[in-house]
Amino acid sequence: MLRIFANPRLVSKPVFQILAPRRCFALRTPINTGILFVPEKEAWVIERLGKFHKALSPGLNFCIPFVDRIAYVQSLKEVAIEIPDQSAITSDNVVLHLNGVLFLKVKDPYRASYGVAEADFAITQLAQTTMRSEIGKITLDNVFKEREALNLQIVHVLGKAAEPWGIECLRYEIRDIQLPQKIKEAMQMQVEADRKKRAAILESEGQRESAINRAEGMKRSQVLASEGERTQITNKALGEAEAIRRLAESRADAVRLIAAAIETKHGTSAVQLAVAEQYIEAFSELAKQTNTVLLPAQTGDVASMVAQALTIFKTMNEPPAHPNTPSGGRSTTTSSTTDSAFGEPGAGQTGSSVHTRLIGNTLSASKRMLRATRTPTQETHRSTDETQDQSTETMPDVERVSSAR
Repeated sequence: MLRIFANPRLVSKPVFQILAPRRCFALRTPINTGILFVPEKEAWVIERLGKFHKALSPGLNFCIPFVDRIAYVQSLKEVAIEIPDQSAITSDNVVLHLNGVLFLKVKDPYRASYGVAEADFAITQLAQTTMRSEIGKITLDNVFKEREALNLQIVHVLGKAAEPWGIECLRYEIRDIQLPQKIKEAMQMQVEADRKKRAAILESEGQRESAINRAEGMKRSQVLASEGERTQITNKALGEAEAIRRLAESRADAVRLIAAAIETKHGTSAVQLAVAEQYIEAFSELAKQTNTVLLPAQTGDVASMVAQALTIFKTMNEPPAHPNTPSGGRSTTTSSTTDSAFGEPGAGQTGSSVHTRLIGNTLSASKRMLRATRTPTQETHRSTDETQDQSTETMPDVERVSSAR
């Protein structure tokens, strides 16, 4: 819409005022009827005789028709201006296409009317140039990372530039950023690589935690196993110690009983018989378990073997000579009754008869041992040995054994 006003000072030169609807805060000027009602959040700039007179506030106002003229109508509301697409180059030489939205408000109607012609157009151009210069200071990655900081910087620069125009820039928002196709593909590859990297890191951390947990579990199990083994060994050692102690006590009791039995009547003869039997039994066991038999020099003389064992026992059993006892004499002890294990001599039996019976039993055991240890090469002499054994068993006189002792 075009309106033509005649300038009284320059009648020959018309003045054109364009009231375009695209303006956001410059509204269409009404006709001065003398009585004016100014709407809320609007400011009417009045000129009197071509000179600024005043700015009408909202409400009822009076003006002189044909003298006062409503030159400008400014909106005091917050206005959003769309910033069209523009190209910008980042510091790493990437061409971008950006657009945005600027929010502003008129603070001073006089400056907004007389400070700049078409303030909205001026603000739009200023916003584009400011955004282009700020984009050139940062890299492509920072454009996305520091988008909020970029908006604040653009608002700060626009506010300082629009202050003489009576316009306050409230905020600026980058609405869209368009990248070249190759840059998009490269960024997509980078994003995929970064995601794979993070997935690998998370997987490795999971494996590390799993290995640590397994190691801790193995360590704990080994500690518990070692503690259990230590407890088992300790208990076993205590049990063995207790068993050894009890065995030692039982052996001590047995030794005390044997010592008491030896002190009884015929106790020495019984011990001599036991020693002889153990001596012969040892040779019998050697013959059973191996082909190599260790025998004394005189294997055929059983009486000599028994006499040798009994002599060793008597030598170990003889008490030391008493100081008051004459040299060559032995101390005598009073023998008590024989231990129940060897039996009491019956009526009419003497100590020598019991001794003779025990020696006879020993000789019989010796003959059995000789039969067990006889080798095949000795079979030719078997009949001769049996004849000697029979003559030895029927021999009434046992003094040969006594003389051998």
